[in-house]
Amino acid sequence: MGKRVAIVGAGVSGLASIKCCLEEGLEPTCFERSDDLGGLWRFTEHVEEGRASLYESVVSNSCKEMSCYSDFPFPEDYPNYVPNSQFLEYLKMYANHFNLLKHIQFKTKVCSVTKCSDFTVSGQWEVVTLHKEKQESAIFDAVMVCTGFLTNPYLPLDSFPGINAFKGQYFHSRQYKHPDIFKDKRVLVIGMGNSGTDIAVEASHLAKKVFLSTTGGAWVISRIFDSGYPWDMVFMTRFQNMLRNSLPTPIVTWLMARKINNWLNHANYGLMPDDRTQLKEFVLNDELPGRIITGKVFIRPSIKEVKENSVIFNNTSKEEPIDIIVFATGYTFAFPFLDESVVKVEDGQASLYKYIFPANLQKSTLAIIGLIKPLGSMIPTGETQARWAVRVLKGVNKLPPPNVMIEEVNSRKENKPGWFGLCYCKALQADYITYIDELLTYINAKPNLFSMLLMDPHLALTVFFGPCSPYQFRLTGPGKWEGARNAIMTQWDRTFKVTKVRVVQKSLSPFESFLKLFSFLALLVAIFLIFL
Repeated sequence: MGKRVAIVGAGVSGLASIKCCLEEGLEPTCFERSDDLGGLWRFTEHVEEGRASLYESVVSNSCKEMSCYSDFPFPEDYPNYVPNSQFLEYLKMYANHFNLLKHIQFKTKVCSVTKCSDFTVSGQWEVVTLHKEKQESAIFDAVMVCTGFLTNPYLPLDSFPGINAFKGQYFHSRQYKHPDIFKDKRVLVIGMGNSGTDIAVEASHLAKKVFLSTTGGAWVISRIFDSGYPWDMVFMTRFQNMLRNSLPTPIVTWLMARKINNWLNHANYGLMPDDRTQLKEFVLNDELPGRIITGKVFIRPSIKEVKENSVIFNNTSKEEPIDIIVFATGYTFAFPFLDESVVKVEDGQASLYKYIFPANLQKSTLAIIGLIKPLGSMIPTGETQARWAVRVLKGVNKLPPPNVMIEEVNSRKENKPGWFGLCYCKALQADYITYIDELLTYINAKPNLFSMLLMDPHLALTVFFGPCSPYQFRLTGPGKWEGARNAIMTQWDRTFKVTKVRVVQKSLSPFESFLKLFSFLALLVAIFLIFL
């Protein structure tokens, strides 16, 4: 009989963890406090305690080819950027396809997860749950926590003098569901992350006036990149990642700023980030520039003072009348069912080795999945974390001694910028491809480009120069998927299937044919130099 594993949460990471446990012969039991799976991607009209909340119009920021599970592509007729309702359908397809539902206990809240008295020997945990007002206790050999980090709203009202005197309405973006409440109102959205920007743009279609307040600015990009391609299929390639990590940080940030400003000069729109060295999460919004240039959204600096029916922004004494304030100020995270001696959260971080394992445990039988902010999709990131974590929990893979893990965690917490590549210095940030490859190396599943170049050069070139799609993570090693190669070679077909509905015949001129041949030869020379 395999080890019993308790999984907390049936969102994207929880589902992946169930499947990974089953693949390794373990016995998973997933506890989900709500009545359905999906986590963040399940829209409800009301906010549910302990669960991430989204608004009705949410669309994925990562395209379908880059944000699917590594052995389960999205349906080819899905749009490239997926609305939340279809994303939830996809998660249900995944759960049904791999027969995961029978391992989930819905409407079951995890009250506590504590070490057993013989933990130093057995590594076991006592899990106390609540279902229909009945409390139960069970012993598990391991625990995987998949609750995410978007459940506890951060609402720093003390930072806004006069907010208690404000007679209008104010709330955190977590409470927002529909734009109807903004009709004919003067709206202020504080915080220029993805949620804040989305809400400001939506409000601008109904509101009398909309202000978007930002302290440090942000890089705003479109989902549609060069030649109409999805942004992450162009940006997230092994070749580009290698190039970025080979260049000094100032050069990389300058090149990135230049590229982004080619689409939208951020300085002219009041959006330019103050700190252009440390990478801040991109804001994906196709509409914002149009709303600004047509006077529907007004960008403003931070708030100096809030009055009864107005606000005063910094750098000005003018009062702006306001009816509704939306605080899109982010989230904090915590694990209320775990003792601080197991996982302690400080300054927006937890002492987790490789963002997964508590570094101070005598037995590595507890894993946190999905507590990371990669510059890439969370689904393949959480899934890859789960693949490695399950093999550690099973005992196939070993972790280094606690002192080595603690040293690595402390080094990361210092947030020292490197000399090369993009600067990932914010809490929980990580270089997507580098991080995934590191975890794949631990389970011997990282694609070997050198041997691939000899055995299957077409695939090798596609893997290196093309999008780093999740299918690459199933080409070899444990959990190898026979359909991975075909999925990689046909990813652009699925991308254009839903957009290229009107085919226009185009004949190539001799000059264009010559250019294509010349480009191909130049590519071969570049590959030879890279792998020399």
